[in-house]
Amino acid sequence: MQLKEFGVCLGDLIQEFDFEVVYGPENFEHVEITKTDVSRPALQLAGFFDYFDPNRIQIMGKVENTFVEKMTHEERALCFDKLFGSGIPVMIISRNMDVFPECLAAAQKYNVPLLRTNEFTSTIVNALVASLKVSLAPRITLHGVLVEIYGEGVLLLGDSGVGKSETAIELVKRGHRLIADDAVEIKRVSDKTLVGTSPDVIRYFIELRGIGIVDVRRIFGVGSVKLTEKVELVINLEPWEEGKQYDRLGLEGQTTSILDITVPSLTIPVRPGRNLAVIIEVAAMNDRYKKMGYNAAKDLQERMLKSFGGN
Repeated sequence: MQLKEFGVCLGDLIQEFDFEVVYGPENFEHVEITKTDVSRPALQLAGFFDYFDPNRIQIMGKVENTFVEKMTHEERALCFDKLFGSGIPVMIISRNMDVFPECLAAAQKYNVPLLRTNEFTSTIVNALVASLKVSLAPRITLHGVLVEIYGEGVLLLGDSGVGKSETAIELVKRGHRLIADDAVEIKRVSDKTLVGTSPDVIRYFIELRGIGIVDVRRIFGVGSVKLTEKVELVINLEPWEEGKQYDRLGLEGQTTSILDITVPSLTIPVRPGRNLAVIIEVAAMNDRYKKMGYNAAKDLQERMLKSFGGN
């Protein structure tokens, strides 16, 4: 699967981090940032541009400022001209340092936004990278329900009408929290982490056949919903099929791949009389125990082997 590349507008970052705009060309708020990496242009200020990625946000800190300060006016003008002329999307000055006139002139010449913050360089670099990893993360939208159960993000999947939304309402009544119903937008924010949320337009709404649309936040309170949650367990709900062999011990762990990340999964058959909410609660708690190193199925198997071996 080829992942789509996403972007975030510079104006959104300015608002999020309260950057001071030293220079902003026309429509600079709409400049699109597409790279999660943030660079400090140390080597570039020295004139070395091999393997330089001009699409990254550039940040000048105390070290870069001190290095440039020792240059002559002509040398500063030349190094800033090369840096801004390479096509960088934005330059950010940290620690509220003064902007070199040559830096401002190069920004104006090449129409590159010039921002400033009073944060330390390492602080703003880390904060920007964390924000960009979420905003630019590869994502996919799945038809399902995402709920938080005892701190575990559980994604319910299954055909339409199998009972996902009804189960989610029962879980909310039992004190758990709804993140998304019907459409779950999942982002890969790191090589090991998936985070799910709901599209803005349908957030906290849930559809119940025979009743219609329900606003979970208004009916059950703000404590019944959550904006985002990690996807840590996938439960596939399917109609019960007579004669089909279902896993009764749980020795063979199932997994589901989402955005190239493997997530533990279970398949739970649905039929009248089964309390799905309770079953899913137990599944979430059991999954947490497994992550803490305890597997009930393996424990039982070892006990049985010891018992048979003793006989």
